[in-house]
Amino acid sequence: MCRSASAPAAVHTIAFLRDLAVIMLTAGVVTVVFHLLRQPVVLGYIVAGVLIGPHTPPYALVTDEDTIHTLSELGVVFLLFSLGLEFSLRRLRQVGATALVAALAGIVTMLWLGYEIGLAFGWRTLDALFLGAMLSISSTTITLKAFEDLGLKKEHFAQVVFAILIIEDVLAIGILALLSSAAVSGDIAAGEVLRTLAGLTVFLVAALVIGILAVPRLLDFVAGFNRNEMLLVAVLGLLFGFCLLVARFGYSTALGAFVIGVIVAEARALRRIERLIEPVRDMFSAIFFVAIGLLLDPRVLVAHALPIAVITLVVVLGKVLSRALFAFVAGQSWRTAMRVGMSLAQIGEFSFIIVGLGATLHATSDFLYPIAVAVSALTTLATPYLIRAADPLARRVRAATPHGVRRVLQMYTSWLQGLRFEGDRAVLAALVRRILLQAFVNFCLVAAIFGGGAYLANRRILDLRAWVANAALANALLWGAALVLSLPFLIAAYRKLKALAMMLAEAGVRAGRHTARVQRIVAEIIPAASTAGMLLLVSALSSSILPPAELLVAVLAMGALILALLWRTLVKLHSRLQIALLETLQADKGEPGVRETR
Repeated sequence: MCRSASAPAAVHTIAFLRDLAVIMLTAGVVTVVFHLLRQPVVLGYIVAGVLIGPHTPPYALVTDEDTIHTLSELGVVFLLFSLGLEFSLRRLRQVGATALVAALAGIVTMLWLGYEIGLAFGWRTLDALFLGAMLSISSTTITLKAFEDLGLKKEHFAQVVFAILIIEDVLAIGILALLSSAAVSGDIAAGEVLRTLAGLTVFLVAALVIGILAVPRLLDFVAGFNRNEMLLVAVLGLLFGFCLLVARFGYSTALGAFVIGVIVAEARALRRIERLIEPVRDMFSAIFFVAIGLLLDPRVLVAHALPIAVITLVVVLGKVLSRALFAFVAGQSWRTAMRVGMSLAQIGEFSFIIVGLGATLHATSDFLYPIAVAVSALTTLATPYLIRAADPLARRVRAATPHGVRRVLQMYTSWLQGLRFEGDRAVLAALVRRILLQAFVNFCLVAAIFGGGAYLANRRILDLRAWVANAALANALLWGAALVLSLPFLIAAYRKLKALAMMLAEAGVRAGRHTARVQRIVAEIIPAASTAGMLLLVSALSSSILPPAELLVAVLAMGALILALLWRTLVKLHSRLQIALLETLQADKGEPGVRETR
């Protein structure tokens, strides 16, 4: 029995090892050839996948495609994790406006173009809608790999591109919610999309704050043992564990990998972690790009040649023009804007997720997935060449532009970049932004505590009814615990908003002899109304565990009593947490002088 049971497992193991050997050997040979020809290595991986794929005669060299695709998804996880390690929250703030404008405008433009193309081909409305969504998101994985091959990851325009890609990935979660609603009900529920994006925002803010407080200290402690295998295992455990947590909340594991990378990047042992992760990332990312080649069926190119050609052309031209135009509108120079646009002219992993969702819900036709694969492969092949051509094309466009038009464009860029407050106004604007950001972060933490409590209770992970027979009393205890945990952050948000209200009242309220009194009233009303609104919001988030009215009043009274007795203690607790967070963000990275041993 034991032998018969182990025989299929042994056969599967041998088949998997054979497939892995074929993939790595072929990829190694082809990429060496591409390197000698001075071509991007990522193209070599895709060509290797085509050569050994099931669609290339005389026969398929890879038999266990499901396992290979599972490994390729690990490649996406490691690539996005590596991007997070190199991404800076401070740099995101510097290019955030450009990224937001370019990402939003680019997504809307490509959604519209894809939808119109689908209708022009006579496809069903849902097919056209899913096509537009598929074309709207560029590939972080492919762009990152192309930048690595070309040595451009440290360039300013690359940081703008990374910021756009991250915003696109976040917005893609909302697009998935919109498509799910449209596929199931036939209508687009904007409210569901907004709830999804709001929940994602709260989750990301809470994860970043809590993660930056805890994870870098843990990794620096492990790094202190000077054992690389211990550090590597700890990092991989955090990576996979956080991706699992993100998946449990219904979000993309790729987005989770990026977020945990941003968190790990705040550890002092960052340089060691990057060196340890690099070979693992290279192996699995190679499998990812080979898997794209495995999916490419030349017969599909022939059967759907016209749609594939048109869609590929629209992806390249539409994304280059829309991203470049709106990056320029947002204040980047024409050269930077052109490099941004040329870097984002492809579709990738999120497009597969979107089309896969349509197939799972039986909302799209069978031809859409192979078209997505073909367009992805073709645009992936073109990406490195487009990035290389960005500078020469920008110079040619500049030379062909009339001098007067060029001067007007330069004046516009200079004017937009010069729209900054100076002197006291600059100080006041920076202070207002900081206060609003801090209040927003604290409100997100409060929402995460209440929302997390409701989630744990609904999933029966945290079920007080095992100890408390009365369900209403159990909900009151759970909601009260969430309220107590939220008090430091509610107090902090209230104090920040009160300080902001006082500044605004002093700067803008003039009521003659009643000025001082009106200013005091305004300074009290704004933070009180904001805090009350926040409590109403968290009550809605935690409606499933909200106790009955009489118990709710008792819980709120108990919370007010705790607030009165422990106000100073709670203020000091929040201050310590804020100081710890700032210390982690401002700590030097690189761990100078640490000896690396096995």
